[in-house]
Amino acid sequence: MCYNEERVDGHRGGGKSRCLWGYERRGSSKMVGARDDFEVMSMTTAAQRSATTMAEEEMAAYQATARRRKAQEEQALARRQEQAWKLARQAANLLREQFGATRVVVFGSLAHEKAFTPWSDVDIAAWGIRPEDTWRAVGAVMDLDAEIEINLVDVSAARPSVLAAIEREGLEL
Repeated sequence: MCYNEERVDGHRGGGKSRCLWGYERRGSSKMVGARDDFEVMSMTTAAQRSATTMAEEEMAAYQATARRRKAQEEQALARRQEQAWKLARQAANLLREQFGATRVVVFGSLAHEKAFTPWSDVDIAAWGIRPEDTWRAVGAVMDLDAEIEINLVDVSAARPSVLAAIEREGLEL
């Protein structure tokens, strides 16, 4: 019997279970690979051990993997941020050329380098777009990229506090 197991087949009673110590039980009571319950209970996996009981080589391998993963995540974030800036400039050009925008500002997490995350979107505000063209402009910038969301603020309908924040923190495009 394994005192620390999870179901493999999703059924109750009999069937297959996987012992989290690395042994498999078949049927209702036969343990494959263990001599007795004490042996099974005393075994642990690397994942269950704490940092204080890991061997130096295991800890070094773990740390190297963590450093590699962090570097990969930072590179992916830098690529995403670069793509977001490209989209912001592309949106600004589109809004000027097709909708007559006189001023375009990026704000939010893209405007603050340290605030940008893997889930950040592109927030822009534009002035000079005719009210009857606003929804077409919103749709046009939203269609620029399927991966990174672009939000266009209608400055004619924005609250004064939102406009003040855009003016204070935004960057001209």
